[in-house]
Amino acid sequence: MADNIVPDLVGKSVLVTGASTGIGAAAARAFAHAGCRVAIHYNASLNRAEEVAADVRFAGAQAFLVGGDLRSSAKAREIVEEVVARFGGLDILVNNAGGLVRRVPITEVDDALFDEVIDLNVRSLVACSSAAAPHMRRAGRGNIINVTSIAARTGGGTGSAIYASAKGFVSTFTRGLAKELVKDHIRVNAVSPGVIVTPFHERYSTPAMLESFKTAIPMNRLGAPEECAGAFLYLASDALSSFVTGQIIEVNGGQFAL
Repeated sequence: MADNIVPDLVGKSVLVTGASTGIGAAAARAFAHAGCRVAIHYNASLNRAEEVAADVRFAGAQAFLVGGDLRSSAKAREIVEEVVARFGGLDILVNNAGGLVRRVPITEVDDALFDEVIDLNVRSLVACSSAAAPHMRRAGRGNIINVTSIAARTGGGTGSAIYASAKGFVSTFTRGLAKELVKDHIRVNAVSPGVIVTPFHERYSTPAMLESFKTAIPMNRLGAPEECAGAFLYLASDALSSFVTGQIIEVNGGQFAL
């Protein structure tokens, strides 16, 4: 049975993109424990997505696996429509899919790499949001939660300037879209993780880099994906955050504090 830790989320439909691993997987599991119906999007990691779906079902929630490459706007829109058809609507969209692609100095950034980073981190988010908004508008409510990064504020680590800039777009887009959709009773916010131990850093950061990142964190440790989950539940819940829109919740152990 679901834990019903956020009562107003029970029965809500949610799509989490990039939900097979890391922060997306943790968010999907948290929504399941809150009693949501969870659409788990994946691209290449079907086996990992099936593991998340099994956990969602074990929590007593409905799980729906939906695959596809979000770098294609057409595919992104198709995925949203699949979820709407399955659940009869979409209450919460979590735009989590994204990635660094690879660390390279700016002198080695060619058009192909630039396009891949932008398509993965920007085009996917815009297309999913564009597809979801009309359904939420007709329902008279909805929540869109984007995933940006501390890199949007700091410029990122070595070789990640394009990725960090793409996440800067996500942060600005969040604020702009919030203003556009507020009249439709659709709230738009973002979660900004710091250094979280996920396949992202396993792929792109060396142990030495992670150790250097840790020294800049007042809590003196790296974060876990599950430590981001509460921020998603808070922003998705109208009972908890009904007067919150256009905001970015920082989850970084104090690494970047204003």
